[in-house]
Amino acid sequence: MIKISVVIISFNEEKNIERCLLSVKEVADEIIVLDSFSKDATENICRKHGVRFVQHAFDGHIQQKNRAISFASNPHILSLDADEALDDTLVKSIKQVKANFIKDAYYMNRLTNYCGHWVKHCGWYPDAKLRLWDSRKGHWTGINPHDKYELFKGDKNSGFLKGDILHYSYYSVEDHYKQVEYFTSISAKAYFEKGKYAAWYKLIANPIAKFIDHYILHLGFLDGKAGYLISRISAYATYLKYKKLRKLQKQSHA
Repeated sequence: MIKISVVIISFNEEKNIERCLLSVKEVADEIIVLDSFSKDATENICRKHGVRFVQHAFDGHIQQKNRAISFASNPHILSLDADEALDDTLVKSIKQVKANFIKDAYYMNRLTNYCGHWVKHCGWYPDAKLRLWDSRKGHWTGINPHDKYELFKGDKNSGFLKGDILHYSYYSVEDHYKQVEYFTSISAKAYFEKGKYAAWYKLIANPIAKFIDHYILHLGFLDGKAGYLISRISAYATYLKYKKLRKLQKQSHA
């Protein structure tokens, strides 16, 4: 049976971290939390649960998640965000695969709770994530803040586990708007550094397309008020990202 290191990055996650830690107790052979110098009770909660708690200044989601793996004693990694937890079915699936780890990596679905509502549409579910892997076979990549784990040889030798990662995303609409402000700044900067260009029409066309995609094509209306809010705020986030990117472009030519 293989041993699994659970790795989690955190910053001011006192609302979420204990739920995350408790959910992995049955499958984790060790738990590493890489924290970005939280100012709340995150550290105290982690130490109460006997995890390996290390700190490093945050320099990007991709960088921090790759760094977290470097602290693990085992090559087989289960990576979670602090606002995520395993449901009972997924715990059972991971136990089974620990006894017979025949793939390079395993996907699992993620189910998101938005202000108390479990979102089944809007393109948010099923939200397949590659979160359990042999760390010798891949690395975190993507464009911050939208990280993704990629296998060096592609995911042809990957499996899929039953059960869901439970994602407790936002406790209020205000939380959603705050994260949009934060994430769009990161995204705009990352796009600018990669030389991506934001034409003026993208500020109009892309937000409209985003709303139609979430609310109509992915049946967001079936999630009621939550589906409408998610679709509307996602459209706004798209607008804000390109607005900030255009500002960076103008500043670079000033």
